[in-house]
Amino acid sequence: MRRPRPVHQMTIAQFEATFTDEEACRAYLIARRWPNGVHCPRCGNAKVYALASGHHWQCEACQVNGYRFSHIAGTIFENTNKPLREWFRVTHLMLTSKKGISALQIQRVMGFGSYGTAHSMCHKIRAALIEPETKLGGIVEVDETFVGGKAKNRHWKKRDGKPGPTASGKAVVVGAVRRKGNVIARVIDNVKQATLEAFVNEAVSEKVSLLCTDQWVGYHHLGEKFPHSTVDHAKHQYVVGAVHTQTIEGFWSIFKRRIVGTFHNVSKKYLHLYVAEFQFRYNNRFNDDIFGTAIEGC
Repeated sequence: MRRPRPVHQMTIAQFEATFTDEEACRAYLIARRWPNGVHCPRCGNAKVYALASGHHWQCEACQVNGYRFSHIAGTIFENTNKPLREWFRVTHLMLTSKKGISALQIQRVMGFGSYGTAHSMCHKIRAALIEPETKLGGIVEVDETFVGGKAKNRHWKKRDGKPGPTASGKAVVVGAVRRKGNVIARVIDNVKQATLEAFVNEAVSEKVSLLCTDQWVGYHHLGEKFPHSTVDHAKHQYVVGAVHTQTIEGFWSIFKRRIVGTFHNVSKKYLHLYVAEFQFRYNNRFNDDIFGTAIEGC
């Protein structure tokens, strides 16, 4: 198949024309969430009936007295005092910003009274962007990167005296990408062999045609299970035929530019949510309906 051309995101004018009011947002959410008709979010029963209000449905299969639910039941929009239109607008801002958008900027643009509101909404949306587990095939590249400042710039009480690549207290993120395909990235505790092999077994199919890594010792035994080849960066070896890790390194470059340029400082506690956001954006870079895909996952 011919590689699709990059598509443009929904513009502000298109957003305003599509989501004119709360009812339009409600109809859009119902259509994305239940394209084949409304069903119970608790048991999956399709035999539900609308109540007189028109905004709720009832399922008699869950309980004796029936289970009543609305269009936001079981979503990140449940139990919130913010209207759907504001949630949609924040999601649109996060997806259309080339290098992401910080919660502080969201607060300014949306006019929220507190930073905590914007921070909470952004993280809930990032959590909804976490994609289901899949396995990559074809030619796959695996590499790890470190996120955080240098040890010499940290307060002496926060410096880690342990030797090794994580001595500065940096967080470790490992990723696998299929050539011209999707990426899978995870935050891990360390770069030991057992940790890296566990990730590869989770993310890479056994039917992969080629697995490319660098010469890090944690990857040395992958050849026992996968067709494994390496490049030695220490010897300035970057490409050997079809063997290289430039695709995953390109993803790390995008990831770090956005972290440093937009968010400046990311806590280890929430790093996995930022990784999920960047993974979703990368995997949907040619998706003409990326906003709809995001709302569907909420």
